[in-house]
Amino acid sequence: MVAVSDVRTPGPGPAAPADPAGPPLLSLALATMMDGVDAHAGAVYLLADEAPVLEMAVMAGLPRTFAAPWERVALSAQLPVAEAVRERRLVLVDGEQEMACRYPRVAVVLPYPFALAALPVATGSTVYGAVFLTWPGSGAHELTDREREHLAAACERLAGQLARAAAEGRRVLPEPGPLPGPLADGAAPASGPDEAARMVSRLPYGLCSLDLHGRFAYANTAAAELIGVPVSRMLGTQLWAVVPWLNDPVYEDRYRAALISRRVTSFVALRPPGEWLSFRLYPSPTGLSVRISRARAVSEMRRAAARDESAPARLVTISQVLSLAGALTQAVGVRDVVRLVAEEIAPSVGSRALVVLGSRAGRLHVLGHSGYVDPHIVERFDGMPLTEPTPGAHALNSGVPAFFESREELERLYPIRHATPDGFAAWAYLPLIASGRPVGTVVLAYDERRSFPADERAVLTSLGGLIALALERALLYDAKHQLAHGLQAALLPPSLPRLDGIDTAARYLPSTRGMDIGGDFYNVVPVGAQAAAVIGDVQGHNVTAAGLMGQIRTGVRAYTAVGQSPQEVMCSTNRLLIDLGADLFASCLYLRLDPGRGRAVMARAGHPPPLLRRPDGRVRVLDLAGGPLLGIQDSATYPTTEVDLSPGSVLVLYTDGLVESPGVDIEESLADLGQRLGRAGDLPLDELADVLMGQEAGAQERIDDVALLLLRARGDR
Repeated sequence: MVAVSDVRTPGPGPAAPADPAGPPLLSLALATMMDGVDAHAGAVYLLADEAPVLEMAVMAGLPRTFAAPWERVALSAQLPVAEAVRERRLVLVDGEQEMACRYPRVAVVLPYPFALAALPVATGSTVYGAVFLTWPGSGAHELTDREREHLAAACERLAGQLARAAAEGRRVLPEPGPLPGPLADGAAPASGPDEAARMVSRLPYGLCSLDLHGRFAYANTAAAELIGVPVSRMLGTQLWAVVPWLNDPVYEDRYRAALISRRVTSFVALRPPGEWLSFRLYPSPTGLSVRISRARAVSEMRRAAARDESAPARLVTISQVLSLAGALTQAVGVRDVVRLVAEEIAPSVGSRALVVLGSRAGRLHVLGHSGYVDPHIVERFDGMPLTEPTPGAHALNSGVPAFFESREELERLYPIRHATPDGFAAWAYLPLIASGRPVGTVVLAYDERRSFPADERAVLTSLGGLIALALERALLYDAKHQLAHGLQAALLPPSLPRLDGIDTAARYLPSTRGMDIGGDFYNVVPVGAQAAAVIGDVQGHNVTAAGLMGQIRTGVRAYTAVGQSPQEVMCSTNRLLIDLGADLFASCLYLRLDPGRGRAVMARAGHPPPLLRRPDGRVRVLDLAGGPLLGIQDSATYPTTEVDLSPGSVLVLYTDGLVESPGVDIEESLADLGQRLGRAGDLPLDELADVLMGQEAGAQERIDDVALLLLRARGDR
């Protein structure tokens, strides 16, 4: 993996001169790469100076608006270009199915059949950016060795040029685009002969030509008559801009699908008041040819008429919201929400810094921030009363977003002492409203004066709603998480008592599913010159199981304190569980330890057998007699087994979460546990516990709780 410090571009400061007269370095490099592998589109990203973010510098073959959600990409994002930089390798995605599996956020915004390759632009020591290329269609698209070598060499050459530019103090700036794609073999230029134009004008159906941006380059008389707009008004304008009834994201989606997949697509649309037209789109590297005719499929027309055409929205805006909503669904706790807002949302809207504020007990609290050189600038607002005249408190109290295009505007409305002296020049304060109540405020800061047009304000407000839902869910999760851990900590012993002649160590790991709380328990109880130890597992991973576990643990301790034998303790605990009427079962293993005699007496109720390691390193699984699970049969008996516990011996008591996992045979798990115990059994008990729990502690997911109790006879009594 590549650390953030390894990928910062050592470029000059902001005042470094550009070379406007020089050749279009990035465009030429991208065109060379595309020509060498027959790609139909691509883009070059450069690493930002001030943050671990990739910024799109040039795009070719498709309108740049198609990639609007990814104009700025955080290096930590789960996107192909970011992964290519992090791992310094070629990333190849072969079609929409693989894209949906590996990068679902891209597939949600661009659900079209296309393949993609991403590569880092790097020298041996420094990463300068990344490149992606796309091909239409999906399935069996594999780069040949020659193509891979071509792309690798082109990226290496581009990295060398960027390194030389940095060494000479020249900034490489973004270049206008997209570049025009190459003409298809045999294609005629845009202005054909007069006879061809006369022939097209005589056709009874409409024909028009659109460039990559959807602008009219040509339209015949029939197209103008069918659409109802003169040819003179159509030329140079976008289809959906000049024809209001085509200003619908569904129609623009068909245009995007044709360009990206390079497949013929079609749709029908209602021309008011009641005439249906059929549009068929034929894509090429330079744009689209469109055939327009009167539609016949009445049933399809009626289904299309059911759509609400009252409030059309730009599809690129919807694409951004979809992509960012997908990112927010990955957030679990409040820290995750703050991180995703900083890495995904702030770069996409051009913000350089942000603060996420919450409220508690009538005061503002800083939940997280990013982009501020001096964190004390933000943290001084932590704990400020909501009654103070600050823009953050006002947005939270009123639920109305506030946009400040300059520092003068902010200071005109709020006292200077409450205006953030953060060095930025424009701000957006977005209230976070979820379930009808305010949960916080997001402050986006911009490093230059900024006007906030109506469409941008609408997008930011919509994003505020998505952040609010994610933050509300995260706050509930964190509260539940803290409750679960507090309850678990209260029910388990905070520490184990010191025993004569016996060393002890214990570990507990909750299941990663549910509330991080469960019914596994353990305890060690001094009994005069002896000691008792118990480990068990109550069925379930919820508050009920944890509460019942606490009652059982208390009962075992009480029965031990009154002097009951191991068999009696188990029988009494069994009756207690039945009397509680919880309809839950529990496994249990109870030991009475006598270090003076070097003996241990054990009783078992459906619990996994303990492991015993002898001083010579031999390990065996103790086959103990026992009875049924606790809570099943009130007349059950639990026979005992006496085991030799000579000095240096180690007893390993555990719950089934340590040895049971899907698809793994329990005998193999026990054998592996025994081998680890045999190799590491001479270590101090705390280190041995870490060794035995090692695999579970590093696991991605645990389906059950894990409790471990180690007992070693010292022999110094």
